[in-house]
Parts: sequence; structure tokens; C-alpha cells
Amino acid sequence: MPAERPTPPSAPDDVRQVATWLDNAVRVPGTDWRFGIDPLLGLAPGLGDTIGAVLSGWIVVRAAGLGASPATLARMTGNVLLDALVGTVPVLGDIFDFGFKANRRNLDLLEGHLRDPARRRDVDRRLVVAAAVAAVLVPVGLAALVGWLVFAAFRAAGL
Repeated sequence: MPAERPTPPSAPDDVRQVATWLDNAVRVPGTDWRFGIDPLLGLAPGLGDTIGAVLSGWIVVRAAGLGASPATLARMTGNVLLDALVGTVPVLGDIFDFGFKANRRNLDLLEGHLRDPARRRDVDRRLVVAAAVAAVLVPVGLAALVGWLVFAAFRAAGL
């Protein structure tokens, strides 16, 4: 008789349920497309996005209590912030909320950490470093571009 493989650890039911309610609670009939209450909350200007961010933040806090690595928590927080920030843009933010599914992404990150914490820490660390480098290089590149455009404008004007 073959030995049973142990089931990999997964997120607790409360975290799984909140993520599902927020992102995947309702299936659109005749499709595989699902949505939850998060994009619906986002339709209420200001307050709706705030409530959605607080509920999403609870998943991150719960992940911290379950021992998720700081890098995993940083990625999860980034998902919540991106969802909240883009969600504040009228119309575009509402469309984004229906597709981005930050809570589902965060549930996947948490479960990846619970299955293989050492591997997830390495992957997360590399992604956080890449994001930090991009956060420095993008503004520097934009500043250089603006400087070059100003220089070119002065030169074209003969100044």
C-alpha cells in the first residue's frame, strides 16, 4: 500500500472565506468569470474603497500572525495598496477592481509561504529588491528625461 502524501498546509478557512467573499463570491452565469464584494464596494466613492482596503488589510494582518515572512507581507501590502490606489480613480479604478483580485493574489502568496517558507522567502526577497531598484531607477530616469527635455528646449530657443 503506497504511503499517503501529507497535504500541504493551506490558509485557514477564515482567511480563505474573506478572500473569496471579496474577490470570487459570485460567478457570472454562462462564464468562468467571478467577482466579489470588493469591486462593488469600490463603486461607492471614498468610503467603499476604504472599507475594501480595511478588509483586505485584515488578510495581511492575519498572514503576519501565521508567520508570513516580511517580504511576503510586503508583497501582500503592495497588492492592497495598488488595489486601493487605482481604485480611487473614477471608472478606471472600478474596472481594475473587477480584474485585479488583490485578495486572491494575497491568499496565493500566503499559501505559497505556508507550503515552502524557505523557497518563498528567497523568491519574495528577490522581488522586493527588484521593486526597490525600480522605485529608484524610474524616478531617476524620469528626472534625467525632464532635464534633457528642458536642455533641448533651451537649446532650440537659442538660449
